[in-house]
Amino acid sequence: MGITPPALTPAQKSLFLTLGGRAFDSRLPRPFLGDTMADEVLRKTGYDVAKFPTLSSRLVDPRTKVFDIAVRAKRLDEAVRQFVTRHPDAVVLDLGAGLDSRMFRVDPPHTVDWYDIDFPEVIAVRQQVLPQPANAHGIGADLTDPHWLDDVPDDRPSVIVADGLIAFLTQEGFVSLLNRLTSHFPSGEVAFNSYTTYAVWTVKHIPGFAAIAGGVANPGFNDPREPERWAPALTLAEEIFLTRAPELTDMPLSVRLASRLFAPSPALSRMLGATVLRYCF
Repeated sequence: MGITPPALTPAQKSLFLTLGGRAFDSRLPRPFLGDTMADEVLRKTGYDVAKFPTLSSRLVDPRTKVFDIAVRAKRLDEAVRQFVTRHPDAVVLDLGAGLDSRMFRVDPPHTVDWYDIDFPEVIAVRQQVLPQPANAHGIGADLTDPHWLDDVPDDRPSVIVADGLIAFLTQEGFVSLLNRLTSHFPSGEVAFNSYTTYAVWTVKHIPGFAAIAGGVANPGFNDPREPERWAPALTLAEEIFLTRAPELTDMPLSVRLASRLFAPSPALSRMLGATVLRYCF
């Protein structure tokens, strides 16, 4: 029997879309991410992912349904893993962590302090369904609250990751958050999946996203250099297009052909596939 999650807003419910994608990926014969803990967590919550037709539809190849969610998580994991390898005393922030088991996929050294930040009701569920290692810390807070960082060390390099979050922050809130983060730490990296204006329109208008559409607050942006202008401490280090991901070799032929067509164009790749952005500060 699953736990009874609290009443969640549309933005908070989006955690089950990404959780479901990672869980369904782990059931594939050849998973892209292979996060079996995600499947365990989904079963514990008892959440009905049929609320997301993009995951539950039988008309779409199972690999196609989970590809973007699983592979962008994999790219973000790699960014965190590479950073903590270089900085074994790092602070990791997973913003809008939801029920993601990223810490267990990355498996950082015990000298790394890992902070999962989300709304208090989400952190309460995390504590019920996920293990709590000694160097893992949950902070229940609204990310737009300027004071939640008061509980985070400010004297060590930090890698900050956000998966599926940006669409649910207002533009003002997002810009303010970037500047607070880059001012708090002496150095670090920020990595997140971006949302173009077209991607935001899709989430708001495609029926498959109806359960979370009401929570979308960001207009999206098409130029990966925009965050550099919003937060001058940031420098774009890498733009990773999933239209060029090596994992595409395991996708259906139609997807492989479409990706080959879109991959040479950054503009088309940003519009039609997931993109992960990594910045240094």
